[in-house]
Amino acid sequence: MPTRRRAAGRKEGHVARRAPGGPPQAFAETFGAVASNVERVVRGKPDVIELVLLCLVAEGHVLIEDVPGVGKTSLAKALATSIDCRWGRIQFTPDLLPADVVGGSVWNRATGAFDFRPGAVFANLVVGDEINRASPKTQSALLEAMEERQVTVDATTYALEPPFMVLATQNPIDHDGTYPLPRSQLDRFLMRVTVGYPGRASEIEILDRNDSDVFDALEPVATAKDIIEMSDIARAVHVAPVLQGYLVDLAETTRRHPALSLGMSPRATLALQRVARARAAASGRAYVVPDDLKALAQPVLAHRLCLSPEARLQGARAGDIVDDVLRRVPVPTATPGR
Repeated sequence: MPTRRRAAGRKEGHVARRAPGGPPQAFAETFGAVASNVERVVRGKPDVIELVLLCLVAEGHVLIEDVPGVGKTSLAKALATSIDCRWGRIQFTPDLLPADVVGGSVWNRATGAFDFRPGAVFANLVVGDEINRASPKTQSALLEAMEERQVTVDATTYALEPPFMVLATQNPIDHDGTYPLPRSQLDRFLMRVTVGYPGRASEIEILDRNDSDVFDALEPVATAKDIIEMSDIARAVHVAPVLQGYLVDLAETTRRHPALSLGMSPRATLALQRVARARAAASGRAYVVPDDLKALAQPVLAHRLCLSPEARLQGARAGDIVDDVLRRVPVPTATPGR
């Protein structure tokens, strides 16, 4: 059952968390075990699996965007199955109501009072299939949950138990009957990733197996408690001041870039630092290096940038601008302090 808070808008202390459960090496071992388990289903996509796992540990949400049939939903389902926690699925459709997502009050004849019935968002991992098929009103119902990790219904706020992650999928090709995600909601996603087509060997392996058997044989290799402890470890990873300066330089360069009408916000800067810490821990390090930031810039930043009208007419893409910004900003040469 959801944890209930007394009234909407009332500030309460953060939920107490345990101290980090081990060094980055222990983090890396658990991270690798979950990644290997997911790869039993999603073959030939270790980089994509790594990004989604980093997003989970960094306490973010991920938008998986690609054409139909490449394994978006399978990836989300495999991750949810690999962790022994509560997970739910929302099939977004035009007639889906906000109450279906967050829940609502239902009259109880026996008690003569309204009882709160939790919606599908009350889970640790929420798979939102084809999120752009829901109406803007229903999409916005996710905003508070994604940002605040809580839901407010009838002036009462209910906390969502950690870990909490939304794995949303959408098809960028089919526009009939869809509603583009507003920029405010896109910004709530820590990353946007694409799966892509499998390689030849991986596709032959997919043809040779039975998908139902693969999922039936999939067992959890980590718990919700493991993920919380991994998040604690990642949060403690050191980011040298020189790298924080590099982050700010990247942000300022996007804000002045002639092809952009909207650059990186402070939220984007914080997001990149947060997931870079998780990548460092997954590599067994207690400190961030420049390559952590550069490797994650595309999935963390591209969907947050807004191209200028002139750049759109010229066919520019946000990903190209991210590459250009990385080339323009000098990489710190000093070794980050441990």
